[in-house]
Amino acid sequence: MLSTILWLVVLTLAPALELRASIPYGLLHSDLAPWAVVVVCVVCNIALAPLVWLFMAEGVHLVVRIKPVGRLYDRIVVRSRHKLEPYVERWGTLGLALFIGIPLPGSGVYSGGLGGYLLGFNFKQYLIASVLGVMIAASVVTVVVLSGTTAFGILLRR
Repeated sequence: MLSTILWLVVLTLAPALELRASIPYGLLHSDLAPWAVVVVCVVCNIALAPLVWLFMAEGVHLVVRIKPVGRLYDRIVVRSRHKLEPYVERWGTLGLALFIGIPLPGSGVYSGGLGGYLLGFNFKQYLIASVLGVMIAASVVTVVVLSGTTAFGILLRR
């Protein structure tokens, strides 16, 4: 059981995976109760948000001085800003929460933290958006996984 929880934490903290990978793993490949899987993944993902913000606020300026990292950062910044601006302009903190909550690759606490920081959100706005976004993503992923393949049945019919 402890090793399963450790895997859930590792998957949740992994960039690009987060709870979009850890919840399905926990629900499909562990003996933990579904509620326990969701709680562990949600708590870890929410706990990640302040760490991402701290890195954005304090660490980025040091790391981007390395030329290859700086070029990569610029490319990621432009892409994240482009993805987030329509949501932010119309919806503000709720828009950032929706971006974080959409369970697709490229969205989540990491990219939401980057986008929120670059678009001028303060820590409180970002934290609220992260909590809401994580709850949205966890709900969607859990419902899809627990509903099984029948959730996609309508798409497979001809």
